[in-house]
Amino acid sequence: MTAPAAPTSGAAPADDGHARFDAALRTHRLVAILRSATADGLGAAVRVLADAGVRCLEVTLPTPGSLAAVAEARTRFGDELVIGVGTVLRTAEVRRAADAGARFVVSPNLHPPVVETARELGLGALPGVFTPTEALAAMDAGATAAKLFPAVALGPGYVAALRAPLPDLPLVATGGVALADVRPWLAAGALAVAVGSPLLGDALDGGDLGALRRRAATFVAAARGGDSRG
Repeated sequence: MTAPAAPTSGAAPADDGHARFDAALRTHRLVAILRSATADGLGAAVRVLADAGVRCLEVTLPTPGSLAAVAEARTRFGDELVIGVGTVLRTAEVRRAADAGARFVVSPNLHPPVVETARELGLGALPGVFTPTEALAAMDAGATAAKLFPAVALGPGYVAALRAPLPDLPLVATGGVALADVRPWLAAGALAVAVGSPLLGDALDGGDLGALRRRAATFVAAARGGDSRG
């Protein structure tokens, strides 16, 4: 199975976030999820993650200052980072993410109009799924990949079983993925993993940025095939 072509309502934008996001997932296999109750630590955390080798980041929309942080990261890092907006539930939010310079949007659920709007605007889309039916519907809508969420409730064996009949189905394991889980998920056939608190820790709440740098480097190594024992 291959991902469907972009909607035909108009030509795809020259700067194709869908293609960039797809390439980032396949190359780096790790998405850092930044979610916080305040905006205070966002900019510093993004810089530390980038310095440690993380190349794909999601800033959740409910986080205060999320869109400003995305815009700042695009200005500062350009194409060095592929940065997107998470917890996107409505088409209007997709447009806000695009205006901020996001390359992709992420949702906890599958709402086809969100995926379709993202593709129309040249953004990647990672909608949340839990079943084979939802995963295939996500790809039919034009998703870059399907976000298996919450992954902790299913386990890596679920990916292996699902990809037996559907070997080309791109799945990103999200929700409860700790450092020791990275290699098992990828070995089972997940395209990538998305990680929040096990990676960020308390860095967004004034925590030790040096510790964040060390954790990030370890997650990056695990995603690239190195030691994930920490």
